Amino acid sequence: MATGAEHRDDTGDARTDAALARRLQILATEHWGLLAARSTAQNEVLTRISIYLTLVSAGLVTIGLLGQATQFRSWFPVAALAILGFLTVVGLLTLIRMLTVSEEDMMFVVAMNRIRGGYADVDPTAAEYFLASTHDDFVGMAVTYSFLRHRGGFEQVLGSSLIMSALVTGSVGGMFAGGLCAALGMPTGGAVTIGVVVGLAIVATTAWYGGYRFRGAWQTYTPRRPSSGPPAQWGSR
Repeated sequence: MATGAEHRDDTGDARTDAALARRLQILATEHWGLLAARSTAQNEVLTRISIYLTLVSAGLVTIGLLGQATQFRSWFPVAALAILGFLTVVGLLTLIRMLTVSEEDMMFVVAMNRIRGGYADVDPTAAEYFLASTHDDFVGMAVTYSFLRHRGGFEQVLGSSLIMSALVTGSVGGMFAGGLCAALGMPTGGAVTIGVVVGLAIVATTAWYGGYRFRGAWQTYTPRRPSSGPPAQWGSR
């Protein structure tokens, strides 16, 4: 960057010190706005997960207490199915919200990468101090999510709160489906089989739909500052 009163950015346009300062202020304001929105979304979904897990715990304890009080007869099956059905619906709604927030978080990271690239355009010497990427593409997003080492997508998915919540919802949904089939007179073996299938279907559908949304977002997005190298490879900044 030039040392006089005028500078030239990567497009070759002259910029005065005042114009550069104004650009930095605008970029910083947008950056802080994105950080605040990302933090709000993360806090909201973590609260949602906590509420759901608390409901599941309380619901299962309630079913146990009702079973002891009714000797697992009389109106117990209806009450147990009602509780399990309610927990399944809440779980599915929680999964939908988690998928939305996951997509929002990815968008916030990409947007902040683009802004970080704007900082680097104003002062290229500052770019070497960024661990997070200055590129607003898939590779840049991957680098920002994992600064120091390559982290595979399989590890990322398995360790996510989404899969954990999907397992819990699948278990509850499977118990509801199996219990409903048993209440309708189906043999125990068939009811258990249906419950397992429904539970696995919930987990598999959640994982598939999350991947579908992820791929769809990148197929419709054009980065302004792409990384060098293969666009779908995790790695270099």
